[in-house]
Amino acid sequence: MLIDSILKTSPRRRPQALLNHYPVWKYVVLVLTLIVMAFSALPTWFGEDAAIQISSKAGLSLNAQGIAQTLAQHHIRLKRLDADAQQTQVILADEQQQTAAKVLLARFARDPEQLTLALTPAAPSWLLDLGFSPIKLGLDLRGGVQFLLDVDITPVYQAQATALADAVRDFALKQGIREQGIRGIQIQPGHEEQLHLSLPESAKAAVRQFVNSRYPLWQVTADGRQLLLRLAPQEKTNLQNLTVQQNLQIMRSRIAALGITEALVQRQGENRIRIELPGVQDPATAKQVIGATATLAFYEVTQAAAGNTQLINDRRGVPISVARLPVVTGTHIVDARAGIGEMGQAEVNITLDAEGGRLMTAFSKNHVGKAMATAFSEYGRGADGKLTQQNEIISVATIQSVLPERFRITGVGSPQQAQQLALLLRVGSMTAPVTIVEERTIGPSLGAENIHNGFAALALGLGMTLLFMALWYRRLGWVANIALLANMVLLFGLLALIPGAVLTLPGIAGLVLTVGMAVDTNVLIFERIRDKLQEGRSFAHAIDRGFDSAFSTIFDANFTTMITAVVLYAIGNGPVQGFALTLGLGLITSMFTGIFASRAIINLAYGRNFSREVRV
Repeated sequence: MLIDSILKTSPRRRPQALLNHYPVWKYVVLVLTLIVMAFSALPTWFGEDAAIQISSKAGLSLNAQGIAQTLAQHHIRLKRLDADAQQTQVILADEQQQTAAKVLLARFARDPEQLTLALTPAAPSWLLDLGFSPIKLGLDLRGGVQFLLDVDITPVYQAQATALADAVRDFALKQGIREQGIRGIQIQPGHEEQLHLSLPESAKAAVRQFVNSRYPLWQVTADGRQLLLRLAPQEKTNLQNLTVQQNLQIMRSRIAALGITEALVQRQGENRIRIELPGVQDPATAKQVIGATATLAFYEVTQAAAGNTQLINDRRGVPISVARLPVVTGTHIVDARAGIGEMGQAEVNITLDAEGGRLMTAFSKNHVGKAMATAFSEYGRGADGKLTQQNEIISVATIQSVLPERFRITGVGSPQQAQQLALLLRVGSMTAPVTIVEERTIGPSLGAENIHNGFAALALGLGMTLLFMALWYRRLGWVANIALLANMVLLFGLLALIPGAVLTLPGIAGLVLTVGMAVDTNVLIFERIRDKLQEGRSFAHAIDRGFDSAFSTIFDANFTTMITAVVLYAIGNGPVQGFALTLGLGLITSMFTGIFASRAIINLAYGRNFSREVRV
């Protein structure tokens, strides 16, 4: 009975549970992650080859065999040719011969602008077919050109004020105000966001009520005998942000149309745009398209004495009277192609969007037999440095029938000018004029030197860290070294896998810093294990408690550093963002390898022969 009583009151024991043991699925996740990231990082190891992309629209008179023979005759080494229905890619064996090969092949093209310089991955096709690609390199590593553009918001404010002035003028006419009073509506230079109204006293109240009800974003105040209309400060800020954002999108479209890959276009400050074009060594063509602000607008030709008109000179300097407001502007143009007309003169075939087509059809339907003018508009800086808009009528034609959403314009100059105009119209007109205020070119040799020096520093730091860990921690040091190498694989794989991620020279500095931070995770864990061993615990229990007790410290340290990386990426630009990106990704991969991968290796190596009892 006593024995039965003791047995009944003694604590029950569960079967012994393995100490330092992971289930199989965790090892599967670890192995699959490493394999995927290794495949993602592998194309970067092969590097890239210099290439020339020839669009099918180039009209090249040479076939694949002719291209190879032509290059061989001029001692330009060809690696291979890749061709499909859209383009032909000429891959060269020597990057130094890339520009010479383009100039040579351009002689046989009907449209030389369709030949673009490019870099193509040198990795095997089967690896690229899996969807993997090399890490994108920044301007400081690959070489190229950088532009800093200033966006002038003044014409946007002026357009808003002009639209309001036209609306007030029409309202005043309906109210029976005499012509002299209507002429008192003006925009003063330097204050384009303001509108001064010199109206009869009897009409001020009606105009004030009209503006307040129809244009609430304009503030109306009395300024002596005038009404002063000011654009609300919040609306000015909104217009500025919207204008810069629209210009960003147009810039990206223009660069894509040029065939320049891996370009970086981002806002810098309040009204500036920074453009980086890696791999571009001849910025002339890119500069012409990026800095251009040309667009078209279609106007009704009117009598000079009619109201709401303006005078625009044609190419001979003769003034043409057209309506103040255009029928359709360049914002409605979705496609533009240069061509040769029946009379052998250059022309541009225009395609409008649905709204533009509706406006053009409605206008032409009511104006058959009347004249319509096509105005070419661009911005430029005069001798005084001020930005001015230059308008020119390039053609005046009689509307013979109802115009659909597709039509053509003539009088655009030479075929080369038609090609340039078609490209600008096809990729969009600027909502505000831009000016290139800074241009920098970085040669490919300097970029190659940066890559060599940067990765030499990374290799040196990695080698010294591996040696220190192996000597200081001995039997656990090799675990940290394997985890560190796995961390590098994961980090390079993520950089190649994430869309938009670009490796810069400061980014390489972030990689070197990541080496130390990745090892720091293992140092914290191993020091905790040493502490537990000094307390008299077994090696198995010291490993188990060391990982558990170090986790909170590791998480806190990495989380606070991640906050810094996020802030740097959010408010920084260019090199600062490159550093923040590699730092942030390095924090994630170092925690994964330092805690999860290291524990998995230790469990396999040391944990299988230890067990512990769990009491309930």
